[in-house]
Amino acid sequence: MLYGLLQIIFGLLFKLVFRAEIIGRENMPKEGAVILAANHMSNWDPPFVATFLSRPVSYMAKIELFKNPIFGRAITSCHAFPVKRGAADRGAIKAAIQVLKQGRCLGLFPEGTRSRTGKMRKAEAGVGLIASMTGAPVVPAAIIGTDKIFANGGYFPKLKVIYGEPMVFSGDHKDKEQLEAFSQAIMDKIAEMKEKNR
Repeated sequence: MLYGLLQIIFGLLFKLVFRAEIIGRENMPKEGAVILAANHMSNWDPPFVATFLSRPVSYMAKIELFKNPIFGRAITSCHAFPVKRGAADRGAIKAAIQVLKQGRCLGLFPEGTRSRTGKMRKAEAGVGLIASMTGAPVVPAAIIGTDKIFANGGYFPKLKVIYGEPMVFSGDHKDKEQLEAFSQAIMDKIAEMKEKNR
């Protein structure tokens, strides 16, 4: 219920205030396990990339956010689950795999953290690992403009999100180089979509 209410509120905010443009929404499967992988520049990214989709998105969120009892309860009711940053968190990976086994949508930011400069960072292997272990397709999503919201002279920038065609890992899930290469291929696709749609 809270998720649906926030979706309406954010939808109005992004459309009316930030003139959001949504491209490629048809590339998101309407059902079944799928990973939504996006670049990350701002705290606005999780709601922005999920608001205009017809299905809920479950995000990994840093464990510190769950320590506030009110905010923690709110994001939990919006399908988020905690992850410890800076280390391999097996519990978070298991939770992510469970989301996909249930045929739901998992939202990930392959860079692992926000880019403070707006420039995309190197991908971590996590998204490739989870995709390889579940067989779930990965929909790359390119976010444009959120780094300028109330900052960098932008304040009310025009926002844009582009959803690309699903990508599927077909290598060996035990091969670290293949996992890293797939994760980076996702980021390269996101960079390509950003460049084409500036």
